[in-house]
Amino acid sequence: MTITGLIILLTVIISWVAFTKPQVKEDLLFWPYQIKRNGQWYRFITHGTLHADTLHLIFNMVSFYSFGAALEDYLFVFIFGETSRAMLAILYITGIVVAVVPDYLKHKNNISHRSLGASGAVSAVVFAAITIQPTMPIMFFFIPFKIPGWAFGIAFLILSASLAKKGGGNIGHNAHFWGSVYGVIFTYLAARLYANIDLFDNFMRTVVK
Repeated sequence: MTITGLIILLTVIISWVAFTKPQVKEDLLFWPYQIKRNGQWYRFITHGTLHADTLHLIFNMVSFYSFGAALEDYLFVFIFGETSRAMLAILYITGIVVAVVPDYLKHKNNISHRSLGASGAVSAVVFAAITIQPTMPIMFFFIPFKIPGWAFGIAFLILSASLAKKGGGNIGHNAHFWGSVYGVIFTYLAARLYANIDLFDNFMRTVVK
């Protein structure tokens, strides 16, 4: 089984169990106050296996499959060779953690702040793919036409930052933003250190012609 398929399988199983067993959700979701107060550091990772409802789960997993499979099958293979699957796993797991660190620092004394979902990790995966292939065409459910990856990336970051600043609602815009930024940084540094490939130079050659 591929890494992409394994992550999706585990996420679907755990999310589905949590749908019917609220205590499982309570024990695993991201809760900065409990992390600080009781040292429940595992919540930094386990919240990424939970989702609010079926639609939330489907959207995240379809998005992850679309870009995760592309990374695992050829984009990461081009850079990391035989370690491409391991790099995808590392990116996804660390993306879950890094995406919520700002929220932890902001809400660690707020007993009411809780969140869940794999959006931060999925955003990291999406932006990793865009970093490698910035002109790749992207079309989501809410976008009726294809746009270049780099243009989608800029628009997504601006929108996420704006909505995060505005606050309110139940969507983790901070996690979207920081997960996306992390995906770019991780991929750029990993490519530079592992294969001496300058993805910024690639961006300049393919986008800024």
